[in-house]
Order: sequence, then structure tokens, then C-alpha cells
Amino acid sequence: MVSGGRADGQSLILYSAPVHRLLLRGRNPGSAGPAVFLDRDGVVNVDRGHVHRTQDFEFMPAALAACRQLAGAGFALVVVTNQAGIARGRYGIEDFVRLSEWMAARFAQAGAPLSGIYFCPHHPCGSVAELSARCSCRKPEPGMILTAAEDLRLDLARSALVGDKWSDIAAGRRAGVGRCLLLRAPGSAESAQDLAAADTVVADQVITGLADATGYLLARRAGEMQAP
Repeated sequence: MVSGGRADGQSLILYSAPVHRLLLRGRNPGSAGPAVFLDRDGVVNVDRGHVHRTQDFEFMPAALAACRQLAGAGFALVVVTNQAGIARGRYGIEDFVRLSEWMAARFAQAGAPLSGIYFCPHHPCGSVAELSARCSCRKPEPGMILTAAEDLRLDLARSALVGDKWSDIAAGRRAGVGRCLLLRAPGSAESAQDLAAADTVVADQVITGLADATGYLLARRAGEMQAP
């Protein structure tokens, strides 16, 4: 366990077992509730490839405003992100922590505090020996989501996941997340791997951004509340 810096007056703590994650010091999970699990690159921020510096980090349009609505509706906000760049030696865990603290502060200032940031620094073809391995946390494996559910007492069946890759949706399905939303921004390109997996990994809804996801989730919640 390693102490991180401060984000908007609250200290983030780095835990590395069983899954790497950043949690608020003195967190109080409370009673089991729903969460929205957010992939990072391509969902929270523009995916420029191995983003690890604040100067390269750009929030996706309306992302923070959408997350504020979700937080106001009672959803915990949890980032779950593969960070193969660490295993490949492009940046270190300390660089990821530094950027995450900055990002968490922006969320908090926007009225959308994060409950946790879960990340996988592994890759089976990595160049950093201790991180070059298959693991249970790299999406499409569900380890990050399952650990978050245990840490934060989350109700996975009432939760949702927003991701922009088939591996995000597969991880959500394997973890038992109630709703899995696939973000396809205008002009985004599907990889060959995405297309090959499309027949076996089906999202509940295709959305164009976090604002679209928020509208979908809040409309579904309203409908469930009105049902007899």
C-alpha cells in the first residue's frame, strides 16, 4: 500500500493487491448501491494512445456534466481501465497515479466525485518483467469490477458499464453488471478485433457519449420506478 497525493482535499491511496486501485482515504462504502463503471480512454477522455500526462488529457465532450447527473442520481462512479503502457515501459505506475490524482480532482470539482480508480498495469507481451503476465484484471477479465464491488459494496445487478471496446462489454458481462453500454462516437473506427467479437459480445445499448449514456440510464431508472 502506497500513499498517493491529494485530490481536492482528499488523499488517494494506492493498493496493489489483489488488483491495482486508487481509493479515497477513510472511504465509507455505506449500504450496497449501484455504480456506473467507466472505461477511461475513449470514454472519459479523448484516446490519444497511452495518455499519462495532464497536458495530453482532454475530457470527452460533456463527460463531467454527465457524470455529475449520474452522481446526483445515486450512482457511484468507478473508473476501470487497462493501462498496458505501464507493462510496455512507456510510463510508470507513479505517472499513472499522478495523472489520476489530477483527474479525480477535476471530477470532484465538477460535483461528480469518483469512488475509485481501478487499473490493470499488466500485459502478456510487456517489456517490464514483473508486469508481463496474464492476469485476472485485464479486461475482458472481470477482476477490476469484482474487486470494486467488494471494496465499495456495489450492487452489480443494478449497475451499468460504459466502454468503447468489446473487451469492456465482455468484462461487464462476466462480472454480472446489469447494463453494458458500448460507446461509438461519430467517426470512431472499429478494430478488426472489435468486429470479430461483435457476434459474441452484445451490448445492451450503443451510445455516442456519456451524455447519451446518462439519458439512457436515467430514463430506465424512471421507468423502473413507475412500474407497478
